[in-house]
Amino acid sequence: MAISTGGSGETPMSDINTTPLVDVMLVLLIIFLIAVPVAIQTIEKLEVPVFESVESKDKVENLLLTVSTTDDNGVSAGEPGFEGASRNGECRVYFNNIAPVTSEELYDQAFERLDAIVQRAGGPEAIMNDPEKIPQVHIRGDVNAPWSCVAGAIYNVQAAGYPTVGFISNPVDPNV
Repeated sequence: MAISTGGSGETPMSDINTTPLVDVMLVLLIIFLIAVPVAIQTIEKLEVPVFESVESKDKVENLLLTVSTTDDNGVSAGEPGFEGASRNGECRVYFNNIAPVTSEELYDQAFERLDAIVQRAGGPEAIMNDPEKIPQVHIRGDVNAPWSCVAGAIYNVQAAGYPTVGFISNPVDPNV
């Protein structure tokens, strides 16, 4: 409801008439108040189908590496007494987050894994025709791991033939 308070009649009125908006909203509210209980009562018990999980043959098998270091006492992650990675510790690379490997083992295992994927795809020509099937390396580096440890892991997997290396990071809490 707009009320004019005198003045000249030549200036246009700039108030918005909200009455149609309120009318439409009330009608929609009444429709939903009636329709929702009716819809809930008419739905019978829903049966969700259960499927067996099967690994996809077309799925790209990316390699996940975790790079960390020992603590100041030389204790690795996962061992009793581990106090956290230290910049003065020794480099530790975990192949698929499971097995710790040396530089030579990392190269050998990465090469064997990539070769098996390429052979299963039908050879280098076949995998190059579909670039989405080329696996990538994802590296998760500990915040205290020196860059030399991460760079060594990158060097070994690229020497083994992996063309793409990416990094996985954890978001930083801005409140800390």
